[in-house]
Amino acid sequence: MAIIEDALKGGNVVTGLAIGVGAIVLAPLAAPLLRPITKTILKAGLVAYDQTRVAVAEMNERASDLVAEARAEMANGGEAETAGGRRAPEKKTAASSS
Repeated sequence: MAIIEDALKGGNVVTGLAIGVGAIVLAPLAAPLLRPITKTILKAGLVAYDQTRVAVAEMNERASDLVAEARAEMANGGEAETAGGRRAPEKKTAASSS
């Protein structure tokens, strides 16, 4: 590790050149080994992207449904529904009982 640190500090130009030449020579040998790993990582990323896109679309659909229900309730005079789908009893106000 000290050799790499010295090369990066600029202390020894020859060591830096040797590392650069070695990387150029070894790159074609390492490429066939790294290609399948890179493809697997990209596939996983694409699957995650697709699943996220579907989840966001479903969430958007549910939010749109809630907004539509709220607007419909507002248009009907504020009648609310309970979780079971039954209408909640309307509260009587002083103005509506007379």
